Amino acid sequence: MTVASDSDTRADLSTTPSRPAYLDHNATTPMDERVAAEVMRFMTLEFGNSGSRTHTFGQIAKERVNRAREEVADVVAANSDEVTFTSGATESNNLAILGLADHGRRTGRMHIVSTKIEHKAVLEPLEQLAKSGFEVTLVDPTEGGWVSATDIASALRGDTLLVSIMAVNNETGVIQPVDEAADLLADHEAYFHVDAAQAFGKLIHPLRHQRIDLLSLSGHKVGGPKGVGALIGRRRGYKRPPLQPLMFGGGQERGLRPGTLPVALIAGLGMASALALSEHSQRESAAMAIREALADALIALGAEFNGDLGRTIATTLNVSIPGVDSEAAIVALKDVAALSNGSACTSQSYTSSHVLTAAGLPQSRIDGALRLSWGPLTDAVPINAITERLAAIQGGL
Repeated sequence: MTVASDSDTRADLSTTPSRPAYLDHNATTPMDERVAAEVMRFMTLEFGNSGSRTHTFGQIAKERVNRAREEVADVVAANSDEVTFTSGATESNNLAILGLADHGRRTGRMHIVSTKIEHKAVLEPLEQLAKSGFEVTLVDPTEGGWVSATDIASALRGDTLLVSIMAVNNETGVIQPVDEAADLLADHEAYFHVDAAQAFGKLIHPLRHQRIDLLSLSGHKVGGPKGVGALIGRRRGYKRPPLQPLMFGGGQERGLRPGTLPVALIAGLGMASALALSEHSQRESAAMAIREALADALIALGAEFNGDLGRTIATTLNVSIPGVDSEAAIVALKDVAALSNGSACTSQSYTSSHVLTAAGLPQSRIDGALRLSWGPLTDAVPINAITERLAAIQGGL
């Protein structure tokens, strides 16, 4: 893959010449055409219900679901029967967090440790538990946007039920030390949950740590379809995490997540997972080349990077340009590049980023923050056009 500075170059293979470059992969990724073909096959040709035991249609669907479990599990070195399919990471996070509540009450372990920079899909379930008597400790990040593993360990108590940390922050792209935290949890009984929505298929080694009990992921963050994800629940010895279902009826997914399985979406997630693993090295190298070229160009405008670049994933930059408001920049760039100023889940009613606020950044820098994110289908980025538009805003103030 190449990095282009021609302002007429468009970024994504799925775009047309009249559309802007797509630089908002942290919100959602374009679907790989190989994945799309697999999804369509199981929507139109192999449309059977994987729960149907009496005919070939059901058997073919069941076999594809089982293979998808293996493909998802292989990415994080889990067992295939530890994969529970869900509608996405939000549901997986809810199931991991709220699903442990009964066990916490029965055992008297009513304390949870998490961080102030988690996605709302973690923070809001934690708020619900706090309302029902649980005590939640939220650890502060550093100015660089990462949470110290020793601070996590220091927050542990004898009655800690759960530790929940994201692997990669969705706004800044900063990699959190989940493997270090897992090491420090080795002698503690607390369950360890990792929200890996932004990391699955991009980071390999840290997510394979066997001390991670629960891991959430979404298909549409890794080139797969929307509406499907998984919760991986690793056994400790022979014991599964003691989760209780949030829904009832039908008994699918060992009763933990009932309902007819969306075979086509699961097939897409499986293929997207397999591709992410087999093509990991090439994808990471190409993504890093884009990041370095973008960063170099933005530095010339006096850019301040929100998040320690030494700890940031190759596919993301969060940057503030002095004198440039993020909303003005997004409008000025709308025909050049599609980007964002924070999480897509809260952008409809934009407020100051809780992630950047927790890191202690000044309000002017928070107000100017722009998130640019890309992926394996990003062929080239219109760097000149982006910097020219941003410089024009600077010059007009």
